[in-house]
Amino acid sequence: GYVFMDSPGNDLESVAGEVASGCNLIFFTTGNGSITNFPFVPTLKFVTTSERYERLQAEMDVDAGRYLTGTPMAELTADTFDLTVRVASGEPSAGERAGHSQVSIWRNWRQSAPRAGISITTDGRMSRSLADLPSEDRDAPLAGLPLTGLGTNARTPVRLLSVDDRLVPESVGLILPTSLCSGQIALRLAAQAELEKWAGDAVTRMVALPHTEGCGSSGGASEETFARTMLGYLLHPNTRIALLLEHGCEKTHNDYFRSRLVEAGADPARFGWASIQADGGLEAVGAKVRDWFSGFDLPAPVEYDGTLGDLTVGLEARGPLSAGTAEAMALIGREIVGAGGSVVLSSRGALLAHDVFRTAAFGSADRVESTVAHGQRFAEPGWHVMRMPGTDWMETATGFGAGGVQQLLAHVAGGTLSAQRFVPVVELSNDPETVARYGDDLDAVATGDAADQARAGLDAVAAVASRRIVPKAVASGNVGFQITRGLLGTSM
Repeated sequence: GYVFMDSPGNDLESVAGEVASGCNLIFFTTGNGSITNFPFVPTLKFVTTSERYERLQAEMDVDAGRYLTGTPMAELTADTFDLTVRVASGEPSAGERAGHSQVSIWRNWRQSAPRAGISITTDGRMSRSLADLPSEDRDAPLAGLPLTGLGTNARTPVRLLSVDDRLVPESVGLILPTSLCSGQIALRLAAQAELEKWAGDAVTRMVALPHTEGCGSSGGASEETFARTMLGYLLHPNTRIALLLEHGCEKTHNDYFRSRLVEAGADPARFGWASIQADGGLEAVGAKVRDWFSGFDLPAPVEYDGTLGDLTVGLEARGPLSAGTAEAMALIGREIVGAGGSVVLSSRGALLAHDVFRTAAFGSADRVESTVAHGQRFAEPGWHVMRMPGTDWMETATGFGAGGVQQLLAHVAGGTLSAQRFVPVVELSNDPETVARYGDDLDAVATGDAADQARAGLDAVAAVASRRIVPKAVASGNVGFQITRGLLGTSM
């Protein structure tokens, strides 16, 4: 019989719940022509207008618009039932033939106890102005001015690239999906673009950043953080050329980001724009993306000598941290800042929680405050602390990258970390057990006193920034990207 599942409402999260409940075939009704599919349960997609079906025939299964143009309901029902039987018997659905899928799991509100002054809505309409909510809970932007910290006169040389009048460790071509539903297609196109060198020698690699946002999450504070994060990658110093790829029916579509770029003082004409639905499906949009990247005639980056002071580096520690290693990480930051660069720390990270690190970095064990919100770009170089709503590693790394971090150096103990898709993650350890068990997955081993350990970390970052080595996690394909929903973001 009919069973009604209590669902948060978002289509992909509802589908995941239906599959978990035992469904082995999904009927998905769509007006614009959603291309989404579940990985192992066939999804039959019904599009409600024939005009849209004709535009997306390769991605849709049922033209339900035939009823509007005179096909009797009995005939349409019989045709659909016949298709259902064939797919249930093993005939691939349109999505299975296309070979891509998307999954999203419902995320509930993290609040577990009353919080003063907080209200939440799931449809973006606020009962109070967003500005009236507590600044930390809504992850409000901060001044972006650096902390008063220590530096050194040491300089570690790096072989950087001169790209459009700036020195960077790499020149990235970016395909940025505006929502979860275009993420897998963005990955596929980025891989093809790199293999076929769509952008020629103008970029050193092509990157796509699939994520879980843009459709089916709440508005308000979490949407602001999401938009800030996305713009951070579009405007990142390592990004040379970038294209936004929308699904077409998401909340945060291409026009949404055009407006956000204008608000940020950026010219939308700098970027490419493509739509899976509006441009006619996967094959047509792939051709449009290829033509856009191939239309550039940019010179190849030229190598120049620089130092680590030309970079913005994120420092992180996961797992137990000895006093000597905490000091070493501070010494690394001091050299980068002293040479004119910037260091970004996590407000919830193990480094700031360590008295020795704070003393060696800032001259005092006193607590330090955040200087930038999650994913926010700082206003001036130096020591910075990024506000982190949580402690998840991939959300931390994603926030770092949006804030302009170009390299990440993480001390690990007890295990290793996944790499971030956009920002190279360099992993080192001073922990003997971690080195013994995971040594082949580390980029550097830190031994000796604090100065020796710092040298190992600095040399590893310089080697990656100079493109002499690829971090182990990146080379293994163990990469990820995840945008935080903050303290107030939910599925809807």
